[in-house]
Amino acid sequence: MSDHSEIVYSTSDGMDYPAHERQYKAFIKVGATATAAVATIVVLMAIFLT
Repeated sequence: MSDHSEIVYSTSDGMDYPAHERQYKAFIKVGATATAAVATIVVLMAIFLT
């Protein structure tokens, strides 16, 4: 049978948490910026196309 032991992430090699956190923050920033841009476009369309 295969080994089903629990993985311990805190001791795993190669886990670069600062890089993960920077990437997550960049993802959130891009998502918020894109959402604001789309909302602005929708509002401008509602103003000028009605």
